Amino acid sequence: MKVIRQILESFRFAWSALKSNLLRTILSLLGVTVGIFAIIAVLTLVDSLEKNIKEGLSFVGTGVIYIQKMPWLPEAGGDYKWWEYFRRPNASYAEYKFLKENLKTVSAITILADRNNSILKRDNNSIGQVRVVGGAENYELIYEVPVEKGRYLTLDELAAGRNSVVIGYEVAKALFPGEEDAIGKSVKIKNMKFTVVGVVKQEGQGFFGNTTNDYGAIIPYNAFRKLYPTGTGRWNEAPSSIALKGTDQDIGLVELENEVRGLLRSKRGIRPTQKDSFALNRPEAILNVISGVFDIVGIAGWIIGGFSMLVGGFGIANIMFVSVKERTPIIGLQKSVGAQNYFILFQFLFEAIFLCLIGGLAGLFLVYLITFIPMGSLVVTLSLKNIVLGIGVSTVIGLVSGIVPAAMAARLDPVIAIRA
Repeated sequence: MKVIRQILESFRFAWSALKSNLLRTILSLLGVTVGIFAIIAVLTLVDSLEKNIKEGLSFVGTGVIYIQKMPWLPEAGGDYKWWEYFRRPNASYAEYKFLKENLKTVSAITILADRNNSILKRDNNSIGQVRVVGGAENYELIYEVPVEKGRYLTLDELAAGRNSVVIGYEVAKALFPGEEDAIGKSVKIKNMKFTVVGVVKQEGQGFFGNTTNDYGAIIPYNAFRKLYPTGTGRWNEAPSSIALKGTDQDIGLVELENEVRGLLRSKRGIRPTQKDSFALNRPEAILNVISGVFDIVGIAGWIIGGFSMLVGGFGIANIMFVSVKERTPIIGLQKSVGAQNYFILFQFLFEAIFLCLIGGLAGLFLVYLITFIPMGSLVVTLSLKNIVLGIGVSTVIGLVSGIVPAAMAARLDPVIAIRA
């Protein structure tokens, strides 16, 4: 109980010393404030940017493998040989049916093709820049399609390739202005009539622009092939992709990837000595590259903030040496009436930690103000992890900066200290 009382008394002495030298306190904590601001601001911006990019890439699905002819990234340790990839065949509907019948480690499989910058019309109303997607069965299991009005495409519509369409919120708003319901009405895609069966819930603009379902239209894959050439080998065809979603038990989708590679090589008649004539793309690969870039930016933030913290730490240590010198007679009086060494040690150590904590909290407050600055589609959020990190770094800097002056004060001889 006595120890706790003495520790609390040390807090009181430290706080009184800081209040009595307010200008010196403010000047001392500026270095820590700038350092914490630089570090936490960079980490906050990096975390927010990474989060927004990942959310913006949600339209490619999670835990999904894509069978395509062009890889998204260069092969490990090699160049991006686009001239070789360009000669590969696109994924075909026959391959999709083959994999659907033979795959064992898959939870959902679909084939899809899309065409950007399409124009949808209804009477005198039209909207451009629409992404028309042709999806087969299980498309909605791999991608999120939150239908707000009406329904999604039925199995019969998908299998028969009927002219049914699920449109995005902005598409419905442009083609049916002032009307309550677009369900059951017709729209034209390349002068072919499609019946609206559903409207997707509004999502808002994504980080990469209009990549959300708001500016999209989903039709059966077999209906899409009536509008745009697929699998013809022509330059203007809409290349198809086969999307496969793995199971929860298949960690890293290793089993699914191996099974798909074996089946597709067999289907295409690829010899053991020949390379794959297809690419197995995974969204995680892009996210890993992005994370690597952000790690470098984070290290740069630590270096920049570290210099400020170093200057701030030396400044606080210097102020603490001055504080010990000024209060040497008081230290002698305290020790002469029975104050223990740890009491004197804590008194100056807490003062240094207080300084750094105040500076760190000021830096965190400045970072918090950044979150209110509008940055377009980038949403900046100060996370609890970065708050704890800022407080922790401030505490460590205070501990390191104050330990030597505090130890020097604790070792003073009471008689010599009083004479000083």
